[in-house]
This record gives sequence, structure tokens and C-alpha cells, in this order.
Amino acid sequence: MASQLRLCSALALVTGAGSGIGRAVSVRLAGEGAAVAACDLDGAAAQETVQLLGGPGSKAGAPRGTHTAFQADVSEAGAARRLLEQVQACFARPPSVVVSCAGITRDEFLLHLSEDDWDRVLAVNLKGIYLVTQAAAQALVSSGCHGSIINISSIVGKVGNVGQTNYAASKAGVIGFTQSAARELGRYRIRCNSVLPGFIATPMVQKVPQKVLDKVTGMIPMGHMGDPKDVADVVAFLASEDSGYITGASVEVTGGLFM
Repeated sequence: MASQLRLCSALALVTGAGSGIGRAVSVRLAGEGAAVAACDLDGAAAQETVQLLGGPGSKAGAPRGTHTAFQADVSEAGAARRLLEQVQACFARPPSVVVSCAGITRDEFLLHLSEDDWDRVLAVNLKGIYLVTQAAAQALVSSGCHGSIINISSIVGKVGNVGQTNYAASKAGVIGFTQSAARELGRYRIRCNSVLPGFIATPMVQKVPQKVLDKVTGMIPMGHMGDPKDVADVVAFLASEDSGYITGASVEVTGGLFM
């Protein structure tokens, strides 16, 4: 099936690859033929993802074309830069596909939300995307390579959600950041798009009380929560040349929720 080989020459860096959407994206991109650099704050989880991808490699220094796990805190500038350096050293090229899935929640009503919980969510969800996107774009421009950068936002960044002022602000920021980056980087043949998942069956969503999930599910026209694979399908399209004239877009994957 030709569509499964759309990324046979690509090197894909995926952050937040240890679980949920990041893991599903890693599996899908590998299935499309990409070599995957799977990064997570939890290095063991990233390693578990790599084991799911097939292929011979999972150690640093593995030969080109294999999959490799990396550990990094993307909210820290030095760590983000080192991550890109390590990926380039391992694969002898910068990643041509970069998918930022790393994200956290620290939910609380605004009246009680602590400054620390505000700062940490913004640091990971928004600053982390800025740091990874900047480092990846610098590497691509320096090497003269074109690429596709895909940042995972959320439908909450567009419509808000009770108890998630910090999360909504971070994800709204991702949309604006990605659109601005797309305007700046288009001249270098680097495309930037964001994906806005709705309620997807991930470990993060499983923390939501069941009665809330039941209520939300009842509001989804398609009648059920999404699967991480639904998001990975869209990411694979945006990573490939099938979307070669798409940049600055925000693609909703919500089952129709809040449309």
C-alpha cells in the first residue's frame, strides 16, 4: 500500500512519545516508513514506545533508519537544544518531521488556581513547543532541508473549558504560535500546522470524572470519544507531501464536538 510509505525518507522527532497521542503518532509515522526519534520526559516510556515500532535499533548511536528513544524536559531551553543535537548526532541529519505532543494538565477552578500550576502548564505546553520548534527550525534552515512541524493543540484552546484556564491558555497559544511560525518559515519550505484533538481516550483524559466524560460524549455528534489513532492519522497526512500546500492550518479532530 503506497500510502503506508509516504514517509520512507523522513526522520520524525516526536515529543511526548511515551504514551497517548504521542505513542500513537510514533507508531503511525513508523508504519509510514519514517525513522522515529521518540522523546519523552519519562525515558523508560519512550523506550517502550520504540519497542513497539519494530526495526533493529533502540540505542543512541543506532544506524540511520532505525528508531531511537530520547529523554528530555522540553520546557528547559538547554534540554531542547541538546535533544536536537542528539537526534542529529544519532541520525546524521535533522528531523524533517517534528511533532510536539508533550503536554500536561493541572486542572483547578480559576478562583483557586495556584501560580505554580499556571506556570508549569504554560512551561510544558507552550514554552516547550516554542523551544522545540525553534531548535528544529534552526537545524533545518542551517542544513537547507525542508520540513513539516506539527504542534498538538486542543479544541479547549479554541472554546475553553471549566477548570482549565491554564490548559486552555496554553493550547490557544499553540495555535497562534504555529500560525505565526508558518508565516515566518514558509520561505524556507518549512510548513507548520496544529492539530486540535477533542476528547480522546488517553491517560490524560482518563483523569476526568466519569460523569463528566459521559456528559461530553453525549455532546459529540459521532457519539463516542476519539482514539489516539484518529489524531495520528491526521498527523501522518500533515507530515507527508500529500499536504504539501498546507501551512498555518488548525485541524480539529473532535468527532464534531463544539463545531
